[in-house]
Amino acid sequence: MPLKPLRICVARGCSSLTRDRYCDTHKTQQQEETKHYNKHSRNKTITSFYKSTEWKRTRQLALIRDNYLCQHCLKDHCFTPADMVHHIVEVKEDWSKRLDIKNLESLCNACHNKAHGSKGK
Repeated sequence: MPLKPLRICVARGCSSLTRDRYCDTHKTQQQEETKHYNKHSRNKTITSFYKSTEWKRTRQLALIRDNYLCQHCLKDHCFTPADMVHHIVEVKEDWSKRLDIKNLESLCNACHNKAHGSKGK
């Protein structure tokens, strides 16, 4: 399998080239931030939900339904690969909609961050 092309690290202000999303320095930093967020900020029930088989299956169905494309970018006629599946009504707001495929949309990281505004991860 051919190597992915080099691209600039997505960490703000970093110009390092990488084949992944983050350069080695920021990859470690990002993993630590995510680990801290999951341990201290996220509800344990929600954390375990995102690790569940039922979520992984539902997430995959949403990606297939959306052809693995970011639905917000698609509205602007841009074909951007989806990196994640977003809950339109957040899980913490309505637990009953957590597996409702009509409440899910495939998004790229940039659009997912816009959807959450300054709320963070």
